[in-house]
Amino acid sequence: GFEMEALVAVSVSALTIYDMCKAVDKSMTIGEIRLVRKSGGKSGLYVAGG
Repeated sequence: GFEMEALVAVSVSALTIYDMCKAVDKSMTIGEIRLVRKSGGKSGLYVAGG
């Protein structure tokens, strides 16, 4: 579904920023990437932690 494309886009964006900044800070890490809310589709509404 659409949420997979959104998660891939966020991951690629984070990796791009990491690649640009790694020369400045080699200890940098990418934190948690997760789905917070989704509506529609077969499974209906999904809200993380609720």
